[in-house]
Amino acid sequence: MEIHKISEKDLDKLMDLYIQLSPVNEGLSEEKRDEIWEQVQKDDKITYLGAYENDQLIATCFLTIIPNFTNQGRPIGFIENVVTDEKWRGKGVGTKLLKEAVAMAKAQNCYKVFLESGITRTDAHEFYKSLGFEDNKKKAFNIRIE
Repeated sequence: MEIHKISEKDLDKLMDLYIQLSPVNEGLSEEKRDEIWEQVQKDDKITYLGAYENDQLIATCFLTIIPNFTNQGRPIGFIENVVTDEKWRGKGVGTKLLKEAVAMAKAQNCYKVFLESGITRTDAHEFYKSLGFEDNKKKAFNIRIE
């Protein structure tokens, strides 16, 4: 298994993974997808990572590095949209992927990494805790703008 940045040729499979994450992710037009991809490619603070087996994308997450004025100006890493293909879950794929994302944040001198997860995804929460993520240090809030 290899971990590396996702390329444009993997966008269809990326969208398939996002549909597994949540059916609400269905229906994004190819035009909109390509527009988003173009924006991502222009921003060196955003990295879409993939886990690959035999050149097939089997898991993904994205890491954003956020410049920060606190903690001596050290940035913050933010991981989101973590998903492993259903057929590959429980096989160490997500572990390897997230360890790489955290290593990338560390290489960028981040002093911490946040990871968001849906409140009902309790199995995923246990998995994240097993990797060292803590759920008792900060409380996240969000507001949906729809």
